[in-house]
Amino acid sequence: MFRTVKELVEMAEKEKIQISEVMIRQEMDVKEKTRSEVFSEMERNLEVMEKAIEDALQGVQSVTGLTGGDAVLIQKYMQEKTPLSGNLLLDAVSKAMGTNEVNAAMGTICATPTAGSAGCVPGTLFAVKNQLNPTREQMIRYLFTSGAFGFVVANNAFISGAAGGCQAEVGSAGAMASAAIVEMAGGTPQQSAEAFAMTLKNMLGLVCDPVAGLVEVPCVKRNAAGSSLAIVSADMALAGVTSRIPCDEVIGAMYRIGKQMPSSLRETGEGGLADTPTGRLLKEKIFGMSM
Repeated sequence: MFRTVKELVEMAEKEKIQISEVMIRQEMDVKEKTRSEVFSEMERNLEVMEKAIEDALQGVQSVTGLTGGDAVLIQKYMQEKTPLSGNLLLDAVSKAMGTNEVNAAMGTICATPTAGSAGCVPGTLFAVKNQLNPTREQMIRYLFTSGAFGFVVANNAFISGAAGGCQAEVGSAGAMASAAIVEMAGGTPQQSAEAFAMTLKNMLGLVCDPVAGLVEVPCVKRNAAGSSLAIVSADMALAGVTSRIPCDEVIGAMYRIGKQMPSSLRETGEGGLADTPTGRLLKEKIFGMSM
């Protein structure tokens, strides 16, 4: 059993295995299930993610009308123009946002690690898939690697916006995705840790301020930012760039920052963007009440 990223990386390096394999073995041990059973469970999660993206790219709309259709707009833009940020990154953005649009439209998604941050892991996975051409097993391992890092965060800090702001949700999700990208691209366990640290560092202090208290604005577009950071950080780690602050210390910093945040900036819908004139008007329009 590992509880820190340091322990996770050391286990992988000692056994000369991937981080995904460490997580698979832990799941087998903790759940007392066979490798086949553990893989089948995770494959079902992958299927849910795949279906959510397929639905999103057909176009969905939330009941409130606050979100929907942006994933399709981005795909159309990619077909008609040459994106300044590149096709792979923008494809990840589209699929990450699309997943969260499906969530807002009451569709089925896989919380990774939460519903509000559910777009980063599948969005990046199904974008890098087109370049790295992974097998189905490698795609499932991508989720195990993400889960291994998410496991550490959940046990040493928090993954909910109510507890620690959006840094705990989209910050963790983007970092989890970044670590998984590195492994899929052939990087080392330590490089996965570096990518995770660099992504999370750039999301520190991010507040959770949902307009009208709904997981729509700005949640959907924040998944775009998390996915972008995940890909950039993965590239940096694969290039040999490292985080000066160790991964576990970054997680610790995120925890302390979250504890210092006022409640108005932790998913209550009382501060930040939710407390702007437009944010208050949208809440009144949706619920017929003033803030």
